[in-house]
Amino acid sequence: MRIDILSKEYPPSIYGGAGVHVAELTRALRSRGDTDVRVHAFGGPRDEEGTTSHPDLPQLDGTNAALSTLGVDLTMAAACAGTDLVHSHTWYANFAGHVAGLLEGVPHVLSAHSLEPMRPWKAEQLGGGYRLSSWVERTAYEGAAAVIAVSAGMREDILRSYPSVDPEKVKVVHNGIDSQLWQPRPDPDAVRRHGIDPDRPSAVFVGRITRQKGLPYLLRAAAELPPEVQLVLLAGAPDTPEIKAEVEALIEGLRAQRDGVVWVPEMLPRDEVVAVLSGASVFLCPSVYEPLGIVNLEAMACGLPVVATATGGIPEVVVDGETGWLVPIEQVQDGTGIPVDEDRFVADLAAAMNNAVADLDRAQRMGRAGRERAVESFSWETIGDRTMEVYRAVLGQ
Repeated sequence: MRIDILSKEYPPSIYGGAGVHVAELTRALRSRGDTDVRVHAFGGPRDEEGTTSHPDLPQLDGTNAALSTLGVDLTMAAACAGTDLVHSHTWYANFAGHVAGLLEGVPHVLSAHSLEPMRPWKAEQLGGGYRLSSWVERTAYEGAAAVIAVSAGMREDILRSYPSVDPEKVKVVHNGIDSQLWQPRPDPDAVRRHGIDPDRPSAVFVGRITRQKGLPYLLRAAAELPPEVQLVLLAGAPDTPEIKAEVEALIEGLRAQRDGVVWVPEMLPRDEVVAVLSGASVFLCPSVYEPLGIVNLEAMACGLPVVATATGGIPEVVVDGETGWLVPIEQVQDGTGIPVDEDRFVADLAAAMNNAVADLDRAQRMGRAGRERAVESFSWETIGDRTMEVYRAVLGQ
């Protein structure tokens, strides 16, 4: 069986959870030894066997980013000739999967890592391209042979956003974690290089600067943290100049009130992220939209308890009172996910953060429970097997 996996992100160019998912799923499927797995990814070049890079078309230089994306998709679709099944990830590659499926007469499976209707703020980033990306996503979902949701919460969002999609073809296969790559590895010297004091407790955020990650709410809540607790922000790749400016202003305001606010704006390599997590006291995930949240799994695998918003697929990962604290949120039902009462959400987030750092021994116990859960319930071997079951079902095997 030949499977062609289509993705915008693939090592070494990964900036979000979808890219991590594609890399780990590819490795798990290839390790089975019974499938020819080929990868098509944006950018390049790459020297990995079975992987083809697809750069932007020079003819589309200077056009809307969404239009440039579709140009790359067409080259990816052409490269899938001879495949038995195509599997696309995110709207960036969904068009390639849809076209390749039609062209080759093979099933198109797509994994849902996010949904355009749930991220209307992307119109700030893409302009008219957001209408184009929304059309691509809808067309792909409605035409796919199967849709893989990374959580039960994500499955509900898919069926609500695209009611014409047959519920029978939407399957849940959770994201996973490599618990060998992500495990506690304290490295005080590494964290010192980033301005973090390894001898002080710290609360850590890791993520892109985008509306869905809820970073402005976290920065407001962090004003209530005890003065001895450091706030560490591994936060980069802002979606827009506006969100970057807002976050910068909030960080400056917080630094004017207290010390121990550390912001690392560049995306760090994994070993350095592991070092920061391994030396921390608690992980913070204030997202207002999160289909599952690989970052929470990564933190748990490194032995950290998690303070996270009770939204999307997060409650399927973080067990309230056992591996962390879930912060309640009532959200506006217009696709933005913003809290109905922003001040209440900030206050509840601050209370949970303070609860987490009030008893560091308890936090460590929760962190150990979190690692056990990550290892036992979210292995990539299991996820590879379940994904293969979806493939075989749509191929009638």
